[in-house]
Amino acid sequence: MSTSAQLGDRSLFPDLAARSYLAHCAISPVSLPVREAVIAYVDSYARLGVVALGRWLDQRAVLRGALATLIGAGADDIALVSNTTTGVIDIAFAIAWRPGDRVVIFEGEFPANVTPWQQAAATFGLTLARLPLTGFGLPGEGDPGDGLLRLEACLREGARLVAVSAVQFQTGLAMPIPAIAALCRRYDAELFVDAIQGAGVVPIDVSCGVDYLTCGSHKWLLGIEGSAFLYVAPHRVGALVPRLGGWLSHEDPVGFLFGTSPLRYDRALRARADVFEGGAANGAGLAALGAAVELLARLGIPAVHAHVQRWHDAVEPGLLARGFTSLRSPHPGGRSGILALRAPADIDVQGLVRGLASRGVIVSAPENNLRIAPSWPNALSEVPVVLAAIDEARSAATAR
Repeated sequence: MSTSAQLGDRSLFPDLAARSYLAHCAISPVSLPVREAVIAYVDSYARLGVVALGRWLDQRAVLRGALATLIGAGADDIALVSNTTTGVIDIAFAIAWRPGDRVVIFEGEFPANVTPWQQAAATFGLTLARLPLTGFGLPGEGDPGDGLLRLEACLREGARLVAVSAVQFQTGLAMPIPAIAALCRRYDAELFVDAIQGAGVVPIDVSCGVDYLTCGSHKWLLGIEGSAFLYVAPHRVGALVPRLGGWLSHEDPVGFLFGTSPLRYDRALRARADVFEGGAANGAGLAALGAAVELLARLGIPAVHAHVQRWHDAVEPGLLARGFTSLRSPHPGGRSGILALRAPADIDVQGLVRGLASRGVIVSAPENNLRIAPSWPNALSEVPVVLAAIDEARSAATAR
C-alpha cells in the first residue's frame, strides 16, 4: 500500500466501497491520514484531557499557514471557522454597511452564497442586484467576456460588494476571478468568493484582488464536515465591525483561565482575521483538515487540476457518444473539477444516479445536471468502468 498521495492512486482509501467515486463536489471520502489525524486528536484528549489543548492549538497555527499557502495569503489573514456558510455570514454581518449599499449576487449560485446576503440586506437596508451567470464561458455562449461586460455595467451604477463562487456548483464553470477582481478594484467594490467548489482542485490566488474568501473542508480539500476557513485581506480587517464576535475574539482571551491576566470584558477585539474564531472549535475537524491539506501540498494544486482534466478528457467523448450534452467550458480557464452534463430526454437522471450507485459508481445530479467529479485518487482506468455502468443502468431502466 502506498503511504503517500499519488495522482491516480487510491491506496490511501482502502475502505472505499465504490469502484469509482466521482462525487468529490458533494462529500469526499476520508483518507487514511485524515482518519488517523482524527483518531490522534480524540486519543490525545482521552489520555490528557485539557493538557492536550496546547498541542492542538499549535497545530492550528500550522494549519493557518498551510491554508494561506494554498491560496496565496498570509497566515494572519486566515480564520478557522465551522463551515462555508459561517464564513459568508461572518463577513455579511461584519461589514460597516450604509443603508442603500448594493450587493451583487448571481442567479444560480449555491444558496450558501445568497441567503446570508439576503439576511444582511434585510437587516441593514441593502439593495441586492441579481445578475445571470450566462456569458462567462459555458458552451454555446460565445465570447466569455459578455458576462464581465454585464457585471461592469452593474458596477458602473455603484456597488459595495460582489459575491461569487469560484466554481459554479451546477455547471462546473470556473469563474474568471482575476478579471472580476480587476473590475471590482476599478469601481471600488469589494469581492467575496465562495471557494468550496474550487479550493483543492483549481489553483486560486487571492492576491489578484480577492477581499474575502471562505471554503469548507469536506469537498475538494478532502477533509471532513464541520471545519472550514475564512480569508480576510489585511487592508479590509480594520474596517470590519465583528458584530458576531465571541469571547475568544478578544486579545488575550484565555489569560484569566491560567492566572496570567485578570478577567476583563473590555479587552480589544483582535484586528486580524481570527477575530471570527469566537468560540470553541471543532478540533477533530481541524485536525482532519490539516492532514488533508498536507496531502494536497505534496501533490500541488496545478498537478491535481491537470490530472482531473485528463480524467474529464478521457470520459467526456464516451458520454457525448451516449447522447449526453457537456456543459464543460471550451475555454481551459473555465474548467474545474466538475464535468457537468445534461442527459438525453429519455433518461431519468435521478434514477440513473441510483442505478450507478448500485453498480459502484457514485455521482451527483443537482437540478438534474449529472456531475462527474473525480479528484487526485481517481485512476484513468476507472473510465471504462463508469461508461459500462452507465450502459448497464440505462439497459436495466429500459427493461423495466
